[in-house]
Amino acid sequence: MATAFKLDDDQAWAAVLRRDRSLDGQFVTGVLTTGIYCRPSCAARHPKRDNVRFFADGAQAAAAGLRPCLRCKPDEVARDAEAIERAIALIDAAEAPPSLERLAEAVGYSPFHFHRLFKRATGVTPADYARARRAGQMERGLSQEARVTDAIYDAGYSGPSRFYEDARRRLGMTPSAWRSGGAGVTIRWATAETDLGTMLVAATEKGICRLSFDEDETALSRRFPNAEIAYGGAEMAALVQRAVAAVNAPGTPHDLPLDVHGTAFQQAVWRELQRIPAGETRTYAQIAAAVGRPAAVRAAGTANGDNNVAVLIPCHRVIRSDGTLGGYAYGLERKAELLRRERG
Repeated sequence: MATAFKLDDDQAWAAVLRRDRSLDGQFVTGVLTTGIYCRPSCAARHPKRDNVRFFADGAQAAAAGLRPCLRCKPDEVARDAEAIERAIALIDAAEAPPSLERLAEAVGYSPFHFHRLFKRATGVTPADYARARRAGQMERGLSQEARVTDAIYDAGYSGPSRFYEDARRRLGMTPSAWRSGGAGVTIRWATAETDLGTMLVAATEKGICRLSFDEDETALSRRFPNAEIAYGGAEMAALVQRAVAAVNAPGTPHDLPLDVHGTAFQQAVWRELQRIPAGETRTYAQIAAAVGRPAAVRAAGTANGDNNVAVLIPCHRVIRSDGTLGGYAYGLERKAELLRRERG
């Protein structure tokens, strides 16, 4: 049975005009004059609006007498999503990262095509995903294992040198410091008044690691109990001023340095949030589909909520499928105001 078409025609047409890849698989565009149906992201010339109808899926369009576009191949969206899910499962289950060739063979694609497909769907390459997954295991292991070396081997690294090559770049601190709650790391903080209330900004040497509202430095102490939590003062004045400007004008692009890390799935979700144009919204389901995990709607919502830098990574642009605002850690009034400012 075909699923119901959820977007209204104006929303669907706007998605077609911007060739919104995140909505591939959510509906298809039927062109009555040519007798074909396409993905929203199809690169072909846009048809006239009067000649277009929208369908929930290819089966519904085919029942109306249309055939799939040979250029964008809309019926392959589900197969692509299944291939990504299968590959992620293989990577997650493997003791050592599988080769690109092995993954591609397992899901029935050529290595070149699968590499491009995986990166387009998740925002990272298969190798990047595997590395991030190992590093995520390492982060968890460092908080549980008595010895750093044990955690390194349990995470699947061939030896300490392989892990230490990218540990500081990923974690922002040494492995021992991560395991011991930030020991040896300095996190500087400051608060400032914005149009949305009192904002906390905290930063390492790499960039902002926390931007929140209605919090003070005790929140940082809970996250990094053994780090040196220091008031930033004049040293952070310029950074804080830029953060205030970004919060007060959330639709304006910013180039603030960030020091955030998470699992490969979290990072893919956060990248997708940053791709949402100011003034627009996406649903949790659309975000899950955009990162190649259409069934992981709840996980996408959790990753959205795990964002540590409010506004800078715009988790406020994600809403429920029914059009309501959903949740927001700092209150729905703030979320609504951020969206109102972006829409002008």
